[in-house]
Amino acid sequence: MREINVKNKKLPVIGIGTWRTGDNPKIKDQEIEAIRYGLTHGANLIDTAEMYGSGRSERLIGQALDQLDRKNIFIISKFYPQNATPSLMRRSLENSLKRLGTDYLDLYLLHWRGNVPLKDTVSGLRQLKSEGLIKEWGVSNFDLDDMKELFAIEGGNEVFANEDYYNLGGRGIDFDLLPWQRNNRFL
Repeated sequence: MREINVKNKKLPVIGIGTWRTGDNPKIKDQEIEAIRYGLTHGANLIDTAEMYGSGRSERLIGQALDQLDRKNIFIISKFYPQNATPSLMRRSLENSLKRLGTDYLDLYLLHWRGNVPLKDTVSGLRQLKSEGLIKEWGVSNFDLDDMKELFAIEGGNEVFANEDYYNLGGRGIDFDLLPWQRNNRFL
């Protein structure tokens, strides 16, 4: 599978997204098998979030990972904006780790902007990274103004990734966010 280099980490171009995974108990075994198949056939990145099925997706992924070599799988999870304070973020992370059956995440993302000051969120993420509970931290669904604000905060430029909102019907980032990220050596 083709890989890209992101801040000296090799990641596959295609990963496994798990939105709505774990929602239907009737197909649980097929979903576990599909995840295992993907992970054993080159898609070594899996993306999830605490909000996906209120944790059901992470639990199902944990079951799928049970028989696989964790160190070869890049796991991304996201936390709710209302959990973006250092203490709530830690609790969210601990719950996600328990559901996933792992002791660390490769990438932990703020799912979208909320009311918690970014400096508090960055401080909490940096602390979790220093403790080894997460390898990298990032954001999701940030627009240009959000990224500029993030980069202005102490430690904000340590962000590993912005999981952009992008699809065939929503390509607005092509015009402002992506050029800014390239100019700031973020991509």
